Amino acid sequence: MLNKSIPVWVLCSALKACGVVVLLAFARGAAWLINMMIVAPISDPLRNMQGPEGSFLQNHFREVMDPAHSADTHENWVKTYGKTFRFHGFGRHDYRLLSVDFRVISHILTSPTYEKPWQTRTLLSKLFGRGVFAMEGEEHKTLRKLISPAFSTQSIKAMTPIFFQKAEELRDRWEYLSATPTSIDREGLPPLPPPPSSYSTTRSVADTVLDVSHWFSRAAFDVIGLAGFDYHFRSLQQESEDVYLAYRNMFKVADGSPGVRGLIQLYFPILEKIWPNEGSRVLKESQAVIHHAGQELIQSKKTAILAEKTSPNDIREKDILSLLIKSNLSTDASKRISDADLLDQLSTFLFAGSDTTALTMAWCAHLLSLNPDIQTRLRDEVLSLSACSSKAFTSSEYSPQSHAEAIDALPYLDAIVRETLRLCPPVHGTMRVATFIREGETFQMRKGSYVHIPIEALNFSEDIWGPDARSFNPDRWFSLPHTARVPAHPGILNLMTFSFGPHACPGWKFTMLQTKIFMADASSPLHIQKFNAVLTRPYVYDQFEHGVRLPLKVGKYCPP
Repeated sequence: MLNKSIPVWVLCSALKACGVVVLLAFARGAAWLINMMIVAPISDPLRNMQGPEGSFLQNHFREVMDPAHSADTHENWVKTYGKTFRFHGFGRHDYRLLSVDFRVISHILTSPTYEKPWQTRTLLSKLFGRGVFAMEGEEHKTLRKLISPAFSTQSIKAMTPIFFQKAEELRDRWEYLSATPTSIDREGLPPLPPPPSSYSTTRSVADTVLDVSHWFSRAAFDVIGLAGFDYHFRSLQQESEDVYLAYRNMFKVADGSPGVRGLIQLYFPILEKIWPNEGSRVLKESQAVIHHAGQELIQSKKTAILAEKTSPNDIREKDILSLLIKSNLSTDASKRISDADLLDQLSTFLFAGSDTTALTMAWCAHLLSLNPDIQTRLRDEVLSLSACSSKAFTSSEYSPQSHAEAIDALPYLDAIVRETLRLCPPVHGTMRVATFIREGETFQMRKGSYVHIPIEALNFSEDIWGPDARSFNPDRWFSLPHTARVPAHPGILNLMTFSFGPHACPGWKFTMLQTKIFMADASSPLHIQKFNAVLTRPYVYDQFEHGVRLPLKVGKYCPP
């Protein structure tokens, strides 16, 4: 009897223990939920600030983050609540700060009190590993100091032969495709809607519609591959290289919204291991290809460098990979990074160096297509430079660096690129979270409160740029209002697009010069027309499911 009763007793005890554990977990979860949604908001300092109201579970993410609504929302809220106010995140309990006051923004972006949210850093790490954009504190500061020589003016000038090579290659590809009229250069996609009836052209160009966003992306990939890592993707010729395809697939996953499942996985990462979805599988396969190729690239580069140099201190190359390898080989343990961390930096800079620059060039082409008079004026400026420089092409004094300096100095081209970056910032906004509160803060926030930095709102602000702030007007850069100049405006190049402070974009010079050279060398001989309406990043209206596209009519320019 005793032997038979033991299993029953053990089972009952086990059930009771499980019940207690479940009950405790439920109670803890309920207490956490009640504290988050009812108790904590009562003492939240942001509760007393002005801001839009909402129902219990209503959020304002669409109004703040969707470019189709955010510009009007920011303008209306600033007029109603002032330059600094609060709004609701995941419900009425989630108070968040939003500001277009440069005094507030300067404090937040330069103070160690505020960091990128752990959720943002986790998502970045999941995609690209622990790159510099996912780091904070001393670790971030050390790595930024290490890579800064790669983005110096001297280093960027050394990359100009690659910029010209790929710009000319892109121009040749476009001229070849535009020679044969076609509807669009990417197969397997639905036909595009006809242009609006109100749209007309004054010039006759070939009826070739090219997805310029895709082509600029391929060119930017090739550039950062060669300039940063001495790696040939050759994507302008053919999209078949394994590492290129792996990165492309990984970027598609990055472009997608994380959804409810993605948010849950942030808090319960084990879910991805026991129940992977298609995005997780694609990411894992792509990272395996990249990891294998990256290890071979790092090892071959390391071997080649050591074969020529006697010690890491003799390394004088300024490309990103050489600088990282120098740190990797350092005898100073505090300056050394592992092969795994080195590989993470490669993925991070490949994404940042190709994606943001390609978007800038694509939006620039789009804005020029909408403004043929500006396009003509730019072409005249570039062609006048070519005419003046043609004599130097046979001179021994000519060099890509001197040619790049001449292009960089073109005033109207500079104004167009700056105006593009103002109207179409690759990053719509950024976030910070208060990690702790110190005495003497400009304003009080509890630990864990989020701050939204609306880059678009700052770039569109009529208080800063004047009543035509939402218009594409390159001429504004020849006489900026005082509100858009230093010291009133602290951003790099008088823009918030590159941010500022410790986390400012380190590659802004790279983006600016590459964009100018591509627009001057690849686009000026061509005539670009708008074909259909598109929304930001960019997508064809009502064809979102087919991914990023920016179809424009492209034809070789024939002077009258």
